[in-house]
Amino acid sequence: MSTEKKTGLQKFNSMVENGRTQEYLNNVLGEKKQTFVSNMVALVSSNKALADCDPSTVMFCCLKASALSLPLEPSLGMCYVLPYNDRKNGTQVAQFQLGAKAYVQLALRSGQFKKINVRDVREGEIIGEDFASGELQFKKLDKDRDKAPVVGVVAMFELMNGFSKQLYMSVEELEAHGKKYSQMYRRNLGLWSDKDSKIAMYEKTCIKRLLSKYAPLSIEMMDAIKSDSAVLKDNEVRYIDNEEDAIDLSKAAETSAKFTDYEDVTE
Repeated sequence: MSTEKKTGLQKFNSMVENGRTQEYLNNVLGEKKQTFVSNMVALVSSNKALADCDPSTVMFCCLKASALSLPLEPSLGMCYVLPYNDRKNGTQVAQFQLGAKAYVQLALRSGQFKKINVRDVREGEIIGEDFASGELQFKKLDKDRDKAPVVGVVAMFELMNGFSKQLYMSVEELEAHGKKYSQMYRRNLGLWSDKDSKIAMYEKTCIKRLLSKYAPLSIEMMDAIKSDSAVLKDNEVRYIDNEEDAIDLSKAAETSAKFTDYEDVTE
């Protein structure tokens, strides 16, 4: 009998091949199961850190992406499965992360949005403030925009019923948010760890805050917000990184009901 210790990938494959896992995936995915398993195994095979995670947490992250019909291809910027060192329990787990593009995609699916966008703002692009609404006014730099430092992020939407809202967050506000809510930020790890992905996290933070506070939230969107930045298991959501898990979805649902009735919503 071999006493050789299994690798992370071998443990993951054993979990996937287990009869109970196969039955569960059949019940949840039906004919899509084989494609789902192939994509999930390919994802884990290409990332040793994910292979070393608790296999069930990886699987449930992938299932959530599938349930939301969002691709896990990192280059698309929709959603991610990220390895996380759970120091409290001495284990490695997978965390589900949405990108800004996922929030835009989910909003558009609802059919209630006429316009929606989020983008970085460079030094010199803020040109004024609307006196009545308090919303900032912007003008894109004509030359060398990529060389100008990022000073913040702006997100906006307009609904089919005419209601619109804008949110601008400065780099200082975004950095303070990351420092307060994310241990990954404080450790200089994950999507907060390099320049390009940090801007993506800035955009995600801004659009998530705007939508969760002011927009009509579909059941799909509320499920996404609840799952974002969480470690997922069957009927369990754990915010291991403290990433803005304080959003009150019951209040968000009340706001959504107001929009559904086409009532005006003001700050």
